[in-house]
Amino acid sequence: MAEERVSDQDQFNCPVCLDLLKDPVTTNCGHSFCMVCINDYWDRDDQRGIYSCPQCRETFTPRPVLRRNCMLAEVVEKLKKTELQAASPVHCYAGPGDVECDFCTGRKHKAIKSCLVCLASFCEAHIIPHYDVPGLKKHKMVKASSRLQENICAQHEKLTEIFCRTDQSFICYLCTMDEHKGHDTVSAAEERTKKQTELQEEQRKQQRRIQEKEKKVQELKQAVDTLKCSAQAAVKDSERIFTELIRSIEKKRCKVRELIRAQEKTELSRAKGLLDQLEQEIAALKRRDSELEHLSHTEDHINFLQSFPSICVSSGSVDSYSISVHQYPSFDGVKKSLSDLKERIETFCKEELRKISTHGKRSIIQHFQTT
Repeated sequence: MAEERVSDQDQFNCPVCLDLLKDPVTTNCGHSFCMVCINDYWDRDDQRGIYSCPQCRETFTPRPVLRRNCMLAEVVEKLKKTELQAASPVHCYAGPGDVECDFCTGRKHKAIKSCLVCLASFCEAHIIPHYDVPGLKKHKMVKASSRLQENICAQHEKLTEIFCRTDQSFICYLCTMDEHKGHDTVSAAEERTKKQTELQEEQRKQQRRIQEKEKKVQELKQAVDTLKCSAQAAVKDSERIFTELIRSIEKKRCKVRELIRAQEKTELSRAKGLLDQLEQEIAALKRRDSELEHLSHTEDHINFLQSFPSICVSSGSVDSYSISVHQYPSFDGVKKSLSDLKERIETFCKEELRKISTHGKRSIIQHFQTT
């Protein structure tokens, strides 16, 4: 509940003094400030005649007429009262690490605010005068702090409410007339406003960077999804192409086998014809050899001499074939041709795969670099 109250209160803090709004007014751009804070801020711009919002820097000409925002004032007052009534008595007493109220006697209550003018901290009960007494309402109130002395000038014992830009240090108004005389000095509130603007600009830059990085992440995720889809499509295409290529090679293999078998059949048929003819000639020669053998054993000289001319005289037949076994067609040429074809295909495939690999890597790198 305490965190919720702090969150609610932060929504009604003046961007200039960073405290709860006092006599809140709203500019034309919609931002709200304490009437004193915004008037002090615009008093410095009177010579230029151009007035800007301390928060969004929107400019106005002429100087806007400011009127008290009654509705916002009522909300702030209710918030103050709610904050005072929210804490239960059991939890009002200061514990270890809490800031004690400087005005409590006996057991100290927990302080909820510290006053930079009074240099004191106040509990819920003792802070009420700072909300009701007109003179005290102008005091600078901050979150309860035990380090109030850090806001006091060690040399002059005055509130360090001025920032020296020359030395980058906090000083009191007496320091501006002493060792910081002639330096570039502004009120701490004005410097805070300036730094707040710079901080907001830096925040905007960081948010833009975050958005750019997030956009980059989305683009990269989309690129990854696209890459996956493209790779899947390429795998399907490669499977289809290789299947067709294998089918084509299978057809060529069958064709070569058929050609070899056809040539084998032709040569076998030719060889069979030659074998048949040779066997016939051998049979004829054997018959003639048998006749000659029979004639050589004939004892009748007259019969021998009469039969000799018809048996011994050559019939005039000659060998029709003189081909040797080594003269038959060989398939070594087919084997060599197929081996050469295999080597050429492997070489071609290696070269094409190298191109595919190089192109794929280059495409992936370019794809991600362009995203």
